[in-house]
Amino acid sequence: MSHLEVLKTYKMFIGGQFPRTESGRFYKVHNSNGELLANACLGSRKDVRNAVQTARGAFGGWSKRNAYNRGQILYRIAEMMESRRAEFMKELTQIGFSDKEAEADINASIDRLIYYAGWTDKYQQVFGSVNPVASAHFNFSILEPTGVVGLIAPEESPLLGLTSMIASVLAGGNTCVVLASEKYPLPSIVFAEVLNTSDVPGGVVNIITGKRQELVEHLAGHMDVNALCYTDKLPTDMVTQIDELAAENIKRILKKPVNDWNAEDAESPYYITQFQETKTTWHPVGF
Repeated sequence: MSHLEVLKTYKMFIGGQFPRTESGRFYKVHNSNGELLANACLGSRKDVRNAVQTARGAFGGWSKRNAYNRGQILYRIAEMMESRRAEFMKELTQIGFSDKEAEADINASIDRLIYYAGWTDKYQQVFGSVNPVASAHFNFSILEPTGVVGLIAPEESPLLGLTSMIASVLAGGNTCVVLASEKYPLPSIVFAEVLNTSDVPGGVVNIITGKRQELVEHLAGHMDVNALCYTDKLPTDMVTQIDELAAENIKRILKKPVNDWNAEDAESPYYITQFQETKTTWHPVGF
């Protein structure tokens, strides 16, 4: 008997759940040969609002977790990625990666998670300080997470680039709302399925699929997003729009071009500190 193939509809990831877009819209995702692979949700402004609200609600609990525990959870994500290697291989080869390239991308993604897991309980020691002052005080500078970070995932690196951006944000105690690759959204949702089974609290990571041209405006203009990061070279009009909208609540904008996510400089503890605020505390000596 002939088999009727049922194409999967990839849902979004908001608040630790997989809802469909509130608009009911979707778009077709094709493989490297132009063949239909699946349907993906076409996110809307309300989806962005829901994701930001959820990320804000999760921020208090996640930022207060001790650094060692955040490292454990990042390591757990790496473990779960390893166990679903075959699924990631399938997703990447369908969109044009060779077997060798897909395997290298998965290996690098797992390694990147472990790298940032190792930094969670160390970056404070490296980048914090005890400051010399001309008075009878101790003066300490420590880093604190900035809050909700919006991430525009790289278009051509739908797994390694996405993983690298999320890992650096989570390591520092921030929560995030991610706009997945518009062209290749499927690896991001498989990664979300990994997150959902990796002890990551609901709302810490939220992933929205859809049209970048439509969603960037809503993420950049949201007043409860504290920072925004992108690595692709965006159209000039989109960059101008981001800068103008971000200025309304003095949002931190990070334009971090990355040409090769496998390169040595694609991972760094500075990618953690870029979403941190420095807090200085004075304490009198002798009391």
